[in-house]
Amino acid sequence: MGALTDADIVFQSYGRCNYSASFYEDFYKTFIEKSPAISDKFRDTNMERQQLMLRGGIKWLLTYALGMPDTKLQELGKSHSRGGLNILPEWYDLWVEALMETVAKHDSQYTSELGDQWRGVLQPGIELIKSQY
Repeated sequence: MGALTDADIVFQSYGRCNYSASFYEDFYKTFIEKSPAISDKFRDTNMERQQLMLRGGIKWLLTYALGMPDTKLQELGKSHSRGGLNILPEWYDLWVEALMETVAKHDSQYTSELGDQWRGVLQPGIELIKSQY
């Protein structure tokens, strides 16, 4: 068996985060605090449902990094584009920042190197989503 790729390592980290019951709730608390505009966007949102959708979105980003087709990310990009939910491209940088803060809090094996691996693994998928704006 070969060495683990960054995507494999990040997928394992995400698995550890999922052991924490408050991972997704903590992510949204952190993300919403990043900007009043983001807070406004989530004002009337069913956060339990949103947390389930986040679980799917992260999974799609990670499986894309592992070589799965980009179909789900293309759909996500279109639904979040100016013609859909109008999620501004610059908000994705804040999203990644909030995710890294949350992963650092919930993955007992988190290191700055692991954070860099997360960013590197997420970046191609995030760029794909942004390109749909």
